[in-house]
Amino acid sequence: MLMTIVQYGLLIALAIALLYAAFTDIRSRTIANWLNLGIAAFAPVFWWASGLSLWPDVAIQLGVALAAFAVFAGMFALGMMGGGDVKLLTALALWIEPNAFLQLLLVMAVAGGVLTVGMAVVHAMRKRKDKLAIPYGVAIAIGALWVLVPRLSQFPTIA
Repeated sequence: MLMTIVQYGLLIALAIALLYAAFTDIRSRTIANWLNLGIAAFAPVFWWASGLSLWPDVAIQLGVALAAFAVFAGMFALGMMGGGDVKLLTALALWIEPNAFLQLLLVMAVAGGVLTVGMAVVHAMRKRKDKLAIPYGVAIAIGALWVLVPRLSQFPTIA
């Protein structure tokens, strides 16, 4: 029961951190390093509460996070993604099992596309000449919450 409570509490804290990341990305177009570090730092506690074994479970999570970092750091180098977005996705890869992480990426891509089109329309209507900056942390948060909310609903009620 303690494991369930800890796991549930950590997932709720992760959801709150994602909402905070989205909000700050909208306001300042940045996602704080301390937030990404905190998300990554609590992943081992989540592994413990979830009963993951070091081999192969944790090794797979670390491998997915490393692969995510490599791919998204490359996108950062090409100017396609912000550094905070890369760090947030890498930290999330430590929490979310590989199949669900792929689902997160798919939902993130769709949400990011809709967000980009919407912001481009508003940008054009206002006849702004500056570069369009997309707060992609919003799309990342939508993708992650899409994956996390069903997990949260699976937990038994604590009475």
